[in-house]
Amino acid sequence: MTRVHRALAVAAHPDDIEFMMAGTLLLLRERGWEIHYLNLSTGNIGSLTMSPVQTARTRRLEARAAAEVLGAIWHAPICNDMEIFYENRTLRRLCAIVREVDPDVVLTHSPQDYMEDHTNTARLAVSAAFARGIPGYRTAPVRKPATRDVTIYHASPHGLRDGLRRRLDAGAFVDTSSVHAVKRTALACHVSQGQFLDATQGMDSFVKTMEEFSLEVGKVSRKFRLAEGWRRHLHLGFCAESADPLQLALGGKYLVNVRYERALDEGL
Repeated sequence: MTRVHRALAVAAHPDDIEFMMAGTLLLLRERGWEIHYLNLSTGNIGSLTMSPVQTARTRRLEARAAAEVLGAIWHAPICNDMEIFYENRTLRRLCAIVREVDPDVVLTHSPQDYMEDHTNTARLAVSAAFARGIPGYRTAPVRKPATRDVTIYHASPHGLRDGLRRRLDAGAFVDTSSVHAVKRTALACHVSQGQFLDATQGMDSFVKTMEEFSLEVGKVSRKFRLAEGWRRHLHLGFCAESADPLQLALGGKYLVNVRYERALDEGL
């Protein structure tokens, strides 16, 4: 039987996957991978006009529609906005999902980003992946330990900077030009989030902001027009040191940032 490769995207809020991860997911799906879609938060306070209960219900429907556009398997959120904390209850629930999916690849946020929901999501995703195969770690609900090696990739942060305004380079770039239209359609499903961001963060159009972000990452790559940037997590406890499954799967759509790798080797 042919082994099915799986990728799990773990993001904070409805629209985060579409903003910075969806292009890579779409390319993997084109290559026969099974792709999974998880926002930890319900997005319940992302509105100036609806109650949190109404907002959560609306955002859930929008996220499911976006996942359908991407051809991804949708997983229900397990937290509320501003309540994504690095704590045991959430970690046990997330690890249960990781064990169910048993992914080859986990895509998640940068460990350094502009808001705590993003950075806490990154920490939770890393710990859940680390505990995936530990028999003594009890998940909620209980799930058997996973068996596959997993490689974790952190997306470029919003604005390509950390919370202290320092520039963060990607370790690799994925050419998303061929799937950008689908990525855009999926993001546009999040109508209520677009309205909220336009009103509170001055984005004017969050779809336009995503496109500008993709263009900027592409420009930094010096090769692709539209791109997503990634940094590989340290391999210890997860996979072989040389493991880079995105490179193997995506071929010419994947470009290692030799400047970043050289800086790592030199300890810069």
